[in-house]
Amino acid sequence: MGRAKQPNHLVSEASPYLRKHACDPVGWYPWGREALEKARREDRPIHLSVGYSACHWCNVLHEESFEDEATARILNDHFVNIKVDREERPDIDRIYQLAQQLLTGHGGGWPLTLFLTPDDQRPFFGGTYFPPQARHGLPAFRDVLLRVAQYYKEHQVELRRQNAALMDAFAQISTRNEASGGELDGAPLREARARIEQVFDTQHGGTAGAPKFPQPQTLERLLRCWHATAADTDPDLKALYMATLTLRRMADGGIHDQLGGGFCRYSVDESWSIPHFEKMLYDNAALLPVYAQAALATGDVVYAAVTRDIVAWLEREMRSPQGGFCSSLDADSEGHEGWFYVWTREQIEAALTADELQVFAPRFGLDGPANFDGRWHLRVAKSVEEIARESAPDCDAVAIEALLESARGKLLALRAHRVRPARDDKVLTAWNAMAIRGLAIASRALAQPSLGEAATRVLDFIRGTLWRDGRLLATSLGGQAHLNAYLDDYVLLAQAVLELQQVRFRADELQFACELMEVVLAHFSDPAAGGFFFTSDDHETLIVRSKSFMDDATPSGNGVAAQVLLRLGHLLGETRYLETAERTLRAAWSDIRKYPHGHIGLLDALEDLLNPPEIVILRGEAAAIETWRADLARLYAPRRLVLAIPAEAVGVTLPAQKCVTAYTLGAQAGETPGRAGGSTEQAPIALALAQKPPRGPAVAYVCRGTTCSPPHTTFNRLLDELRGSPQGR
Repeated sequence: MGRAKQPNHLVSEASPYLRKHACDPVGWYPWGREALEKARREDRPIHLSVGYSACHWCNVLHEESFEDEATARILNDHFVNIKVDREERPDIDRIYQLAQQLLTGHGGGWPLTLFLTPDDQRPFFGGTYFPPQARHGLPAFRDVLLRVAQYYKEHQVELRRQNAALMDAFAQISTRNEASGGELDGAPLREARARIEQVFDTQHGGTAGAPKFPQPQTLERLLRCWHATAADTDPDLKALYMATLTLRRMADGGIHDQLGGGFCRYSVDESWSIPHFEKMLYDNAALLPVYAQAALATGDVVYAAVTRDIVAWLEREMRSPQGGFCSSLDADSEGHEGWFYVWTREQIEAALTADELQVFAPRFGLDGPANFDGRWHLRVAKSVEEIARESAPDCDAVAIEALLESARGKLLALRAHRVRPARDDKVLTAWNAMAIRGLAIASRALAQPSLGEAATRVLDFIRGTLWRDGRLLATSLGGQAHLNAYLDDYVLLAQAVLELQQVRFRADELQFACELMEVVLAHFSDPAAGGFFFTSDDHETLIVRSKSFMDDATPSGNGVAAQVLLRLGHLLGETRYLETAERTLRAAWSDIRKYPHGHIGLLDALEDLLNPPEIVILRGEAAAIETWRADLARLYAPRRLVLAIPAEAVGVTLPAQKCVTAYTLGAQAGETPGRAGGSTEQAPIALALAQKPPRGPAVAYVCRGTTCSPPHTTFNRLLDELRGSPQGR
């Protein structure tokens, strides 16, 4: 009998990923004072390993090296070993991913392997995955460890010189953005649209080549590009084509779980057929509103069906007992990547009737060669019309769809008995905020109030668990929350709250959005250069305080911040918000102009700055204004904000300066709003409503920028007003 493994310092960590390493023979520490002081006291370099639960190659490295006794001895003898969950600590991950790129000249990724000097945590060597034996041009991990340890002992002077150069590079990156004093114009919007088309895959959609990532922000931008020109003599139909072709190809591909719904992280091939099988909450939370908006814009039932599939997957597989959504599902199960999702033909033949198999096999490619290690991973190979014509001439499309649905249900039930991929149960504020936004948009687009209720449950969980003493926390597990929240947590949540108000209005939630943005202004702003840091001013001090304008796998916090500030600023008439949003755009202007299609979030904000969004305030009896709101929700208008506020909703009172100072919204046609002369004790929500009073069963006020229309007391007059605007056409 082997010796029982003794847990290391990760055993009491909240992160499931860290706890997965708690019984490694490596003497892991979490990032924190104990590990950093130990490294400094013993003058041992830090081996920093960053990964996450669903990462396939992180799991491979774990099995090959971190569970290996010989490798662990080298690590324990020569290094202080720190394990970081990049989803819990994106602040650490962002800094050291950039450092790795600066050191090696290559892109980063996970697992991230870096070696830091013990006294100041500055990296001096790094990489990603290292195999146990040298292969594919990569050195063996043990050899790397021994060479790094020796180099640290013998080359202190060179290391310090290299570290100084690295910090100079960090400083140049953080100070290169000088606020633009010139005019902000629409040139980056046009340039981004052109560059998206230049790299577009006309056969499969998305960006040409492989691997292929969904890029939901780009797809939303294309839909907005089309809508902005829809009433022109030469509408941008190519933008609509690029968005819808990509969405259709992804929906038909293996990246989309054809049985259980939801999307995998990316496709390893250019046709979306074989995914990297991990499923991330943030990918699905971002794709959910894109499919919903495509369904609304085109009327295509396929996009509506995919939207419902994503929601079904979220509720069935990702909802935590406490109310939020969990972070991810692993790519692996039973020790094999994708094993949970793939099939043998014998398994499918045994589960389905002859009639079901007759249509299921050609639909999902089982009548062709196996596409994944001798098995089949399902993807749409033939349309229902082709099957009716070739394989099932006695069936019409409705009958074929019924057979396919029956077959899918049987196989999904059968799959549920397999060993499931591991789930990372931690609830992340930012990713859940993205899910709230997606559910709110889907609720409006599909006219399904239940989706708004689902979004509300998540929001209530966040407010009850992750909002403490006027500040957010970043993550929770089992209802226990910890870690200071990051910029993305605040702004994505504020954006989601604002979106949810278009489903049903709650004054306390709008107040909450204001409070979130006030924390952002107070604790994340860069007063010298503009824009916002990723961490707050009272966050742990790291080697650099990062600030990024470029979108990543998730939207840029600065881009979302600018969007929210512009919309709240126009809604509540708060000039501070509008001015700060413009200052953020000016701080990022040089980057936006150089690489516009990498700054989609800021481009959306730029569009709202140059052409303010349309705000429709509905007041009156709850039933009457809900009818108007539902009718407006049937129209795809991505730059319109519709709030249906019942007559009894009179706002709330806030402490002075807690949200925004008093500022009227501008009540009558042609009026330009200005500072109110009253007390700043009253909430801007109450002030805005005072300027938009109910009149009879229903009345609508339409505001664009600083000008509002006369009140409209009939729905037809409101429609005429909206149809005359660029946002409404």
